[in-house]
Amino acid sequence: MELAYYSDYAVRLVNTEEPDRGTDALTSVEAVRDLFEVNQSAARRATDADVTRFRSVRARLRAVFEAADAGDETLAVDLLNSLLLEFPVSPQISGHDFRDDDGRPLWHMHLADHPSNATAGYAAIAAMGLAFHLTEYGVDRLGLCEAAPCRNAYLDTSTNRSRRYCSDRCATRANVAAYRARKRLEADRSASTGRAAASAQRTSANGER
Repeated sequence: MELAYYSDYAVRLVNTEEPDRGTDALTSVEAVRDLFEVNQSAARRATDADVTRFRSVRARLRAVFEAADAGDETLAVDLLNSLLLEFPVSPQISGHDFRDDDGRPLWHMHLADHPSNATAGYAAIAAMGLAFHLTEYGVDRLGLCEAAPCRNAYLDTSTNRSRRYCSDRCATRANVAAYRARKRLEADRSASTGRAAASAQRTSANGER
């Protein structure tokens, strides 16, 4: 499994909350377990206590995205380094579930599950994945959706670093809002021009009298 895959762990956790909308999906141990997706052996270790711990890690990961989105590269790295120090990873070489044409393992790097608790394991994987993405592609590849009030986290994998929204839905919504704003501005300008012309006509008429 490529290390880049693990960066999605961070995005999934951060996006369980939308602060500007006042929503939070991370309210139960079942919600915590869902974050692990296919890694069910790790998910089964989650308990009710992990809900609070996951929320704490979520806030720290969001702070990394917020610093990156604001262009504060050093702060983003410092915040991520603090997570890496607190939640160290256990890398292993693995070949499970991958075989070449001759039936030999396709060796790859894998981050082993942390034995202490579900939060520590998830946080270690999420932080390492995000660190890999940051160092490989740049801090400016970590963003927050510009379609207010969304502000979901995303990882920009576009070739020209042009991504601004977390999803096609938000991009469409933002484009529609921008189009309507332009139309309102054009209408206001047209009305203003019309009023100015009418006022000029009245002034001219009064002058002729």
